[in-house]
This record gives sequence, C-alpha cells and structure tokens, in this order.
Amino acid sequence: MEDNLTNFSLYMRLISISMRSQMQHRASFLMLFFSNFIGAFVQIVMIWILFERFKELNGWHLYEVAIISGVVHMGFAVAECTAKAFDNFHRLVKSGDFDRILLRPCSTLLQVSASDFQAMRFGRFLQGFIILLWGASQSHIAFFSYQTVVIAFAVISTSALFYGLFVIQGALSFWIFESLEFMNIVTYGGVETGQYPLSIYNKFISYFFTVFVPIGCAAYYPIASVLHRDSVSLILGIIAPIAGLIFLFLSCKFWHFGVKYYRSSGC
Repeated sequence: MEDNLTNFSLYMRLISISMRSQMQHRASFLMLFFSNFIGAFVQIVMIWILFERFKELNGWHLYEVAIISGVVHMGFAVAECTAKAFDNFHRLVKSGDFDRILLRPCSTLLQVSASDFQAMRFGRFLQGFIILLWGASQSHIAFFSYQTVVIAFAVISTSALFYGLFVIQGALSFWIFESLEFMNIVTYGGVETGQYPLSIYNKFISYFFTVFVPIGCAAYYPIASVLHRDSVSLILGIIAPIAGLIFLFLSCKFWHFGVKYYRSSGC
C-alpha cells in the first residue's frame, strides 16, 4: 500500500511538471486544446447527417447514439491524454533510451505514462461531455439517478479499455521496432466503431468488439441497459463495464512480460 501511494505521489508530481512545461507556451496550448475540441465535433456531425437521412438506426434515435458517442470520446480522451506516450514508445526501444528508464527505481509503466502527458487532449473530453449531456437531457435521464452512475462507470471502463490498448501497443514494441500502425484498427478504429450501437454490425464485428476488444462491454451494453434498448438487462449493463478494467489489468501484465524479456540495446 505504501509503495502504491509513493508511486501515485510521484506520478502526480511528474504530471505537474509536464503541465507547467506545457503552460510555458499558453497560446500554443490553447490552440491545440480548441483544435481537439472542434475537430472532435466532426464525428457527431457525421452521425447527425446519417440520422438526418435515415431518422433512426436499428431503432436508436440520434440523442441515444449521442450518449454512446459521448462516453466513447470521453473515455478515449482520458486514455489519449495519459497514455499517448505508449503510442511512440517504439522510438525509446529503438534508440536504446528505454535502458535509462530501467535504471531508475520506479515502475517503468509509470515513467513511460508520465513522460508525455497531453493535457490538450481534454478538448475531445469536453466535446464528448457536452454531447453526452445533450443526449441525456433528450432521453430524460435525471442527474441523480442510477442511470447516471451506470454512465459514469461506462466512462471509467472505456478509459481503462483504451488505456490498455495503448499499453499493448507499447509492449509490442519490445518485439516489433517499427511504428505499429495496425494497432490503429483497434484504437482509433475502436472509437469509430464504438460510438454506434453494436447491434447494427454483423456478428463478427459485434463478437470481436465484445470479446477481444470489449468496447461493447464498456460503452454499448451499459448505455443500452439504461435506455432499455436491444433487450439489454440492467444487470448486464452494470456487470459488462468490468471487462474494461479486466482488459487494462491484462494489458499491464502483458507490459511487464515484455519488460521481463526485454534485451538491452547493449546486449
């Protein structure tokens, strides 16, 4: 417990240092923040165009899909903000700079995670939050209700899931030294897929994003349960988001496995 508190304290200190560094150029930071905020609206505009043409999607209305989209974008924003360093981790391995991290008496996962804290990514989080609030108000979801708790749990689970995907991408760099573009299929591709109800996809895609990359468990099932859609029970909606936390746990285990068998650039 004491070691965990020490690691958390160190992590927060490193984040604070990173924030102070970014705020040295406030105009640049604000422009990046608002570019992330405005750029993310393109996604919801595309969804709006789709519903403007077809009115509903397999029984789902625009404001209901907006809740799923908001949850997914909020979760992805948190992961992208805190775990973006794993996206470029292959450069540390290729250059041998990861050896310096190994020499420090601190968790490698923590050090890599805190090395590139991108606060400007919260522009996407703010966009997702606004879309989520609009969808919830149109769906008549009260702020103080069990639905709000389930939605909050979905955001946490989605954040954990995408964080885990970035960690896996970083861990794969122990064996593959080039940029892992194929991982974008399940990270950025997961955002595109996850912002719609899984029930609109064929069985293979639904199964893949439920079992192997459980974005459906993290976002779709809890939201479908509170909206009483697709015959998803409340019990399933409450239990399903646990998959996101389990996915993060397994991703961290995979990372430690990669570190264990890592061979220094000097070997």
